Amino acid sequence: MTVDIRDIEDLVRRQDTWRGRETINLIASENAQSRAVRDVQNSDFMARYAEGHPNEEGKVNRYYQGTRYIDEIERKAKREVLDLFRCRQADVRPISGNAANTAIALGWLRGGDSVIVNSTDAGGHISHNLVGVFGRRIQVRGQTLTAGRDNSVRLQFFPLAADKYHMDARGAVALIERVKPQLVVLGKSLFLFPEPLAELAPACRALKVPILFDGAHVLGLIAGGQFQDPLREGATYLTGSTHKTLPGPQRGVILADLDDAEAEIYWGPADRGVFPGSSSNHHLHTLAGLVVAAREMKTHGRDYTAQTVKNAKALGRALTDQGVPVEARDFGFTESHQIAVDVAKFGGGVEVARRLEAQDVIVNYNMLPGDQDPRQPSGLRIGVQEMTRFGMRETEMGELAGLMADAIRGKTVKEAINRLRGRFAEMQYC
Repeated sequence: MTVDIRDIEDLVRRQDTWRGRETINLIASENAQSRAVRDVQNSDFMARYAEGHPNEEGKVNRYYQGTRYIDEIERKAKREVLDLFRCRQADVRPISGNAANTAIALGWLRGGDSVIVNSTDAGGHISHNLVGVFGRRIQVRGQTLTAGRDNSVRLQFFPLAADKYHMDARGAVALIERVKPQLVVLGKSLFLFPEPLAELAPACRALKVPILFDGAHVLGLIAGGQFQDPLREGATYLTGSTHKTLPGPQRGVILADLDDAEAEIYWGPADRGVFPGSSSNHHLHTLAGLVVAAREMKTHGRDYTAQTVKNAKALGRALTDQGVPVEARDFGFTESHQIAVDVAKFGGGVEVARRLEAQDVIVNYNMLPGDQDPRQPSGLRIGVQEMTRFGMRETEMGELAGLMADAIRGKTVKEAINRLRGRFAEMQYC
């Protein structure tokens, strides 16, 4: 008897039409994958296992038989990623950026250790913080994951400059030298500007403190040469998601550029943190998509990411001109794919995000510096990387800003949004 799946097929079709052809997608952590990336993922690999590393001539590394072809794909993925990021070590097995961070936490940290991170209200990802993997990894019995108590875990936050979107580098160096942490974590979820990595690295090297640069949001920008270059600036590890500004499948990577002596210290813990630490089988069907995405980025990445940053700046200017205040105006709004928009006077982030979705503009509400409640923030986080990939440029950012401003003020602009999106239905840069 045939199983009735018509309801599921209908939902998939509706999703593909709505998000794929009608909406303006501005979620900063998403992207659209090329047809080539999507096509290679629907394969027999979806059903298979391949724990461990690829087998070698005369040496069995896997814990399962039947891996000859995924071994070849995994080796290709590693070579492509090493070449794209110009580094010496790469692990392509993490299934997300968060899983990559988890691997470092499991491999390197122990209970009672100290870690310094960016706070959530300053843009740091929740996984970096007290209730995330780093806070929980260093917790010992009797310690709380609530900040400010005598028995709090030893996780501290970097000091900020007056504008709240840049780190106070001098204060950060002083904090590192005072705390002598076991790990420093840079990178953010709301990530507008480069981190002062080169300024912090000498202090960390002197104390033998490794630096984890979480490049989840900006990994594609790094690959395209449009942001900072963490591995050349002193990061021990560069982790990231492969589906944000790098428009591949939903996976993660750990990268490093360590010499032999450094690798002896730092790469083994990362490797063990991936397997058996944070993953077993690593979603083999999407690994083929990563190879395709890396090749697309090697060919088109510089042009794509350059236009992405231009578009983010243009949208920031245009929204501000429309009376919708965008943060960090004095610094050109952004150096990444993201902008932060203050919508407190329009009802706050949750209400405005809902209002925009009703008009087929998809954003997410987000904390801004000074916000206390992540469920009632004053801001929106907007990313332009997906619509850039469909060919929008600065002119369209101006057009979009006018429609968004109207929607934020409660006007109906859905038909105009659908028409704008309809002009940009073919994917570029692939």
